Amino acid sequence: MAEKKHIAIVGAGSGGYVAAIRAAQLGARVTVVENQALGGVCLNWGCIPSKALLAVVELGDKAKKAGEMGLQLGGSVGYDLARMVARKNKVVEGLVKGIAALLKTWQVEHVEGTGELLDERTLRVAKRDGTEVRIQADAVILATGSSWPNLPLFPIDGTQIITSKEALDQTAIPASLLIIGAGVEGCEFASLYSGLGTQVTMVELMPRILPLEDEEIAAFMDRELKKRGVTVLTGTTVAQVERGEGTVKAVLKDGATVVAEKLLVSVGRGFNSKGIGLEKVGVQVGQRGEILVNDRLETNVPGIYAIGDVVGKAMLAHVASAQGKVAVENIMGRPREISYHVIPAGIFTLPEIGRVGLTEQQARERHAKLGGKPETDVKVGRFRYAGLGKAQGAGETSGLFKIITDAGTGTILGVHIVGAHAADLVHEAALAMQLGATASSIAEMIHAHPTLSEGLMEAAEDVEGMAIHLARKRTS
Repeated sequence: MAEKKHIAIVGAGSGGYVAAIRAAQLGARVTVVENQALGGVCLNWGCIPSKALLAVVELGDKAKKAGEMGLQLGGSVGYDLARMVARKNKVVEGLVKGIAALLKTWQVEHVEGTGELLDERTLRVAKRDGTEVRIQADAVILATGSSWPNLPLFPIDGTQIITSKEALDQTAIPASLLIIGAGVEGCEFASLYSGLGTQVTMVELMPRILPLEDEEIAAFMDRELKKRGVTVLTGTTVAQVERGEGTVKAVLKDGATVVAEKLLVSVGRGFNSKGIGLEKVGVQVGQRGEILVNDRLETNVPGIYAIGDVVGKAMLAHVASAQGKVAVENIMGRPREISYHVIPAGIFTLPEIGRVGLTEQQARERHAKLGGKPETDVKVGRFRYAGLGKAQGAGETSGLFKIITDAGTGTILGVHIVGAHAADLVHEAALAMQLGATASSIAEMIHAHPTLSEGLMEAAEDVEGMAIHLARKRTS
């Protein structure tokens, strides 16, 4: 009987542990090396813990509206952040144990330590107990992820100047919080802490918040955050930071100052590509430090693959998981390439954002580059949550569905949703795009009533001006 192929994986985050299980399912012997907690940043210090806390604030928002909906609740809504964090930790702990159990059932060896390439097939692992082991493998997958940046302007001390990691473990609600960066992470934390009653200020270098999202959706979220009392300062940056007794003062480039109890640095992440032996074996990295891979997730060194944040593609947990499966299947002799054409994503602000594909601006720019007429070659359909019976009944009327299409073919180029359950609702659109369906396909599919999904159907109908529940648009 032929010996099983041995795959060694460095990192057990969303990419690494999924790759390990898939490799075992396909008959490989698998060793996973992880120096922190199973599940990586997403499970322990990112996606899951932030959603556990946001769920409480979202519940609090509903409680505040209970009276007008006819539900009698005694007293005012208050938050016990220490208990919220304790619950969050319990949720995370349970999921980490779940991954450990899965690895065990699939007979995946878990080595606790820091892995480093010695050659194309050998890893040296410095274990937590101070000992060292070497692992020989037929193939290596690097899934080392990303980490919080070290910025001299913002000397992170974990107390006054913090990262998202510390922001998820605060046990007392700060009176004020300054967030540097109004991207996805910054806006999520603005939603969380403003909901808890913290006075939040966001500073963003770009002209608008969520600079990588659809402009119309970003403008919608800007208004929602301001309704929550968040101060949004765009087109500016911090020139100087001064720490005082219990406060942090940020001096902006125009001389204005912002004083807050805590400062949250939310300005991107760095690739964990140093100290893992890449230079010893000649693995190529890009200018930003990302490991360069092809669509089979192969590096330039045969037998060495890389997945997840460290390759610098779409830095999302579910993309890392998909990359892990593709890498393993290639190692196991099942040639497969990954496609980044359809990647749904959720932004867990209050309300949520779900999106897939191009923004309206990207779609129009692409048509312009192809020599077309972007003002007529791209069609957009919209429908507001307020027009849905389900949204009205549930008291979730703040939201928007938006579909961007190719006018000539009806092909769906992008879908953006902001509102309740947006991150779940966008998957209908993602599947439609994956299968090459047109906007008319969505419009013609019978949608259950009353549901929020009807909003996508109405937006698809609106592409041709045929939405039933939209008032007739004047043509003159």
